[in-house]
Amino acid sequence: MTEFSCKKDFLSKTDPTRVGANDFYKNEAELGQAVNGVYGQLQGIINNQWLYNELPSDNTTIDFNPGDRGQAPSIEAFEFWTVNSGTGNINSMYVSYYNALYNINNTLAKLNNATTISDSAKAGFKGQLEFLRGYYYFELTQYFGDVILITEPLEVPSKAWDYERAPQAEVYAQIETDLKDAASMLPAKYTIAADIGRITKGAALSLLGKVYLTEKKYTDAVTTLQQVPPLGYSLVPNYADVFDPQKKNGPESIFEVQYQGGNDLGEWSSFIYTFAPRLSAGAITGWPQSNPGGWNIPTNDMISTYEDGDKRKNASIGLDFKSPITGDVVPYIKKYDHPHSIYGRTDDDWPVLRYSDVLLMLAEAINEATGPTSEAEGYLNQVRNRAGLANISGLGKEAFRAKVLHERRVELAFENWRWFDLKRTQTPDQLTQFLNAYGAVEKANPTVTRQGTPYSSGDYVFQSYEVLYPIPSNEILVNAKLTQNDGYQ
Repeated sequence: MTEFSCKKDFLSKTDPTRVGANDFYKNEAELGQAVNGVYGQLQGIINNQWLYNELPSDNTTIDFNPGDRGQAPSIEAFEFWTVNSGTGNINSMYVSYYNALYNINNTLAKLNNATTISDSAKAGFKGQLEFLRGYYYFELTQYFGDVILITEPLEVPSKAWDYERAPQAEVYAQIETDLKDAASMLPAKYTIAADIGRITKGAALSLLGKVYLTEKKYTDAVTTLQQVPPLGYSLVPNYADVFDPQKKNGPESIFEVQYQGGNDLGEWSSFIYTFAPRLSAGAITGWPQSNPGGWNIPTNDMISTYEDGDKRKNASIGLDFKSPITGDVVPYIKKYDHPHSIYGRTDDDWPVLRYSDVLLMLAEAINEATGPTSEAEGYLNQVRNRAGLANISGLGKEAFRAKVLHERRVELAFENWRWFDLKRTQTPDQLTQFLNAYGAVEKANPTVTRQGTPYSSGDYVFQSYEVLYPIPSNEILVNAKLTQNDGYQ
């Protein structure tokens, strides 16, 4: 798999599931290191998540490089909807999630058997681990549908090849159990500075609400999400401040993946080096030796969807770079573009759950459950007002639904929720029609010129079965009990 911000996580040096497991987990400090190791794996998953959650959607495209086709099978397949079971990045993504789940299950088992740790510390660790397990399984079932469900340690590695895919309903039930349990054990906030950024009660409730919304359990979504505002979250006045590394973990942040640039600890991010136009060199990163990837480029469709006067547009999308070859503007994601002191090492965190997301989910869930009430309008308008836009009122249920989904697109642009939102709000046939219409427009008028290189006949042709990714062929090869998703070989 092509790795972005590839580096060795320093926390993995003490991975207790691989080195000296029988001698580890003796006390709170060692269990804390194990939990930190699980957090460390989250970075590697988030580094590449845009590939599976943004690029296949109408939000982003690629800065096509006619002189280098090496990435076509592994990255462009997601943009053009030509992914198959042998696509390398599918296998790498699948393995990375299950590696993380293996460590979570192992650490939970050791934690449950620990006798030298206080009940409060044990509950805190358990809540964080169960949140992450719920989060990973939520992602996996969105990607693949029915998936292997493992909640116990794998004592004998060969047994991994005996598992079958569990029905999606069973997976959702486990996700709900994990997140409810996590919410009951986690604190609303942390008072020790070193713990800021860890998973909280608000994160568990917010993700559980998102799960309920996905399952169309709208009443459950409302009652769950309504528990989040009293925990003390608020929208920051300036939208761009949400992504400023100098203001990370602010009052709007519910859960963000932590990165640290400016040192040699191996915890840095480098998203802007992946997202900046490929010929921009240092014009955007600030470092002339840069060789940006040109991936995840905002589409013309995305750029045009902002309302006039929407302050989020300038904070989210850069339109100030012109290709030195064609002279055309090449847009780029601006949310993760901030000055940094060491080449290639940025300090940008990645937002996973924000308070604005909760407000928009509440507006949507209330509308679906009872229609567009004044309460639902209030949640929606909080987000719109911060963006400099006028209140919305008097809409019918369908029109309000469309407005909420529009707000989700622009508010959460390039934060890895667009693909799931499209899948959640449209049937496979509706999504097929929607994406093929978008693809036809992008193909006729590419956001970034292809410099005369024609499209392949299968590019931008979406079929309904592609709402799920294929189970990697490597996994089916080693486990004959695994079945493939319909439409794939």
